[in-house]
Amino acid sequence: MDAGEKAERKKLDAAELGAIAHLYRGEVYRSTIWRTRLDTTTNWAVVTLGIALSISYSSPAASPLPLILVGILIIFFLMQEARRYRYFNVWRARCRWLETHFYAPMLHDGDLHMEEGWQKTLAEDYWAPRYHVSLWVAIGRRIRRNYFWILLIQTAAYLGKLLVHPEPLTHASQLAERAAIGPISGSYVLAMGGLYCVAWGAATVLSWRSDSARAGRRRERTGMG
Repeated sequence: MDAGEKAERKKLDAAELGAIAHLYRGEVYRSTIWRTRLDTTTNWAVVTLGIALSISYSSPAASPLPLILVGILIIFFLMQEARRYRYFNVWRARCRWLETHFYAPMLHDGDLHMEEGWQKTLAEDYWAPRYHVSLWVAIGRRIRRNYFWILLIQTAAYLGKLLVHPEPLTHASQLAERAAIGPISGSYVLAMGGLYCVAWGAATVLSWRSDSARAGRRRERTGMG
């Protein structure tokens, strides 16, 4: 069989169909394993935030510093989870590609529509594996799915601690005084906290815009991810 005949072939035999079915099972298994790893880092972030809350609210005299320090751990867990998500997204994209281009047409039309070239896109993804989303998009997606609530609780708990302990706030100037950490001015600490929130908010908006553009391109059925 020469190259021209290979290019014209549009059908898959029973052995090839079986191989693709096993390939799909393997990709589902890999995506499931990496999905479990995502849940693990989220659980770690929740547990560490819970510990910080317990320490800071253990008494009116307790310091709000643990709620700031836990932000370092949350950043670490979020970055690690975003990295894991990029791997997970590779397997998830392949599974979804097979579902929409292999199984769905076979069940709906009884035809694999090989003329559309979907199998070539999948083959190229195996020949040259790559991430389908950037790190910032992955970070934004994890914030939108899980970490928004973690960051919201952390921020609300920190501000609440400053407002009510050691006694209810009576003047706005007291907020900066209570936020001070040793020689570090409270205004500087609050400014850094605002930057912390804005940075994650920007990542969220960036990922949302990227996903919206990706959804628009998906109608063309030419790309994975």
